[in-house]
Formats: sequence, C-alpha cells, structure tokens
Amino acid sequence: MAPRMAPQDHLEPASELPLRNRRYRALVLLVISGLPGTGKSAVAAALARELEGVHLSIDEVEDAMLGAGLARDRTTGVAAYEAVRAAAEQNLELGRLVIVDAVNDSAAARRTWTNAANTTGATLLFVLLDAPPEREHRRRLANRSRQLAHVPEPTWEEVKARAASYELWEGECLRINAAQPIEALVQEIHVALTGAGLA
Repeated sequence: MAPRMAPQDHLEPASELPLRNRRYRALVLLVISGLPGTGKSAVAAALARELEGVHLSIDEVEDAMLGAGLARDRTTGVAAYEAVRAAAEQNLELGRLVIVDAVNDSAAARRTWTNAANTTGATLLFVLLDAPPEREHRRRLANRSRQLAHVPEPTWEEVKARAASYELWEGECLRINAAQPIEALVQEIHVALTGAGLA
C-alpha cells in the first residue's frame, strides 16, 4: 500500500522548516559580483560545496539560451538574469542557501536579487570582488576555461570597456580584493557570513 501523503494545509512553509543538517542558520541569498576574471564562479562553487548550497551562474544559463537559438543580445542577457532569479526563488522557498554569480554591473541587474530576496523573505548579501592588478587579471582571463559552447571569453579590451561602464555600487555590499587566492576569498566570505549570524 502506498504511503499516505499529509494534507497540503499541514505542511509548513519553507521559511519555517527547521534547518536540519545544514551549515547555515538563516535563509540566505548570496550574490557574488564583479568583472569577468575576478573569480566569481570559482568562489561561488567553492562556497556552495562548503555550505551545501545551490550555485546558480548567469553565464551557464545564457549559454544554454544561446544554444537553444536565442540571439546574443541584451534581451537574452536580461532573460538569463530573470531565469536565474526564478530558480533562486524556487530554491529559497525550499529553504536552501542560494549562491548566484553574476557581473551585476548595473543597478537594474542588482535589483533582480533585491526582488528575489523580498519575494522569499531571504537575507540578501552582495559580495563585490574588486579586480586584481592588471597583470594578474589578464593572466586569469587568458588561463581560464569554462567549457561554455556559446558564450565566448571576453577580450581584455572588452573587460576594460565593461569596467569603464560599471555603475557605482549603492547600498551595502562586502567588497573584497580579488587578487587573493580563491581559498582566501572563500574564507573571507565565510567569516562574514558567520559574523552576521548567517552561517
């Protein structure tokens, strides 16, 4: 005989479920931001492994959209942010820690995550990885391989142009010098989460 399911009205909302076997203490949306080549994806993936969270990457989603035939334009870029927002909200509703990595170079892009946090009642923490010195930044860009089929790696000139148009950050964010090794960046973010009572 199949097990009986509890009535839906007896189920607790995700935000009220006990966080059993978790390495974090609150519902958290952690957004790792910065220019290409600052280590966002590596840091987000390492944190997700350490904290048993869900890692969502804008570039991975945009790459899938391009592979499905969408044009490589601003509309597809915005759609990738919205798709990741929807996935983030769904996982937050399930009580999971969500870690997003995205360039977030405009106020409009950053509002995506503010909206997601407001919708789910999650605590939002922005982390901005400040670019390392030019020599190290160029080395990282030249050596990275992300296995994306449709999102090309940016040239140094494209990264410089994006840096020049990067909108000033308004509101709270944790700024970290990305010249440090990935392990040090992860540790600094983990310390900030723990200090805020979130991990």
